[in-house]
Amino acid sequence: MIKVLICGIYGRMGTCTANAVATSEDMELLAGVDNGSQTVPLVIDGTEVRMYRDLSQAIDETKPDVMVDFTHPSAVEGNIRIALSKGVDCVVGTTGLAQDVLEDAMASAADDVTLFVAPNFTTGAVLMMEFAKTAAKYFPDIEIIEFHHDGKADSPSGTAIRTAHLIAEAKTIPTNAPGNETELPGMEGARGALVEGIPIHSVRTEGYVAHQEVIFGSKGQTLTIRHDSIDRASYMPGVLLAIRNVKDRKGLIVGLEKLMDL
Repeated sequence: MIKVLICGIYGRMGTCTANAVATSEDMELLAGVDNGSQTVPLVIDGTEVRMYRDLSQAIDETKPDVMVDFTHPSAVEGNIRIALSKGVDCVVGTTGLAQDVLEDAMASAADDVTLFVAPNFTTGAVLMMEFAKTAAKYFPDIEIIEFHHDGKADSPSGTAIRTAHLIAEAKTIPTNAPGNETELPGMEGARGALVEGIPIHSVRTEGYVAHQEVIFGSKGQTLTIRHDSIDRASYMPGVLLAIRNVKDRKGLIVGLEKLMDL
């Protein structure tokens, strides 16, 4: 039985993860941590879950195997440092941390622990990124548009940033498309944020959950690869896959594709 603690349990992703863990036959939801929560127990699927405001106390008292973090970019670094130092494997879906921060957190971690970070836990999004990486070899012009709900704390999304890095690794044909040098005075940003030379445009509004399209262009043709998450339940198979696999891995692992047969 895998013993799980969830940080950010009262958030939208935290609540969805709590239900998925609580109803999994091979997992036990030990506790939830949420800075804005009451400390009264939370009942999920008939099971009483202990609630905490302090992560260190929660780990010391419940002794989880895995900490899952869906909190906020301002909180996640401190959370993973606490968990890793106490020998707890981490599954992180909160985006916004740079690679060097993740590596530094691992450097001060206890022995034989795993820090697994996924910009996106949906299998469809992982395939979208893999397809984009393949297509990048054949098109000079590539842009990313990502759409998220108005409560998302970071822009661009972690998925878009990860996609741009994968595209840049594979891209061989230089672009001649106009860049930010063509933006009119006072209207900077029209061409998007450049990540590895790839323009990314972020849309934030009510009505969306998580969506991304990658647009490829060359003479006489365009190719669009798009993925849509219309319900947060789409993330749960990937989250559970990560929880089940971290105990057999060691060190820093980034990307759900590392756990998929691709």
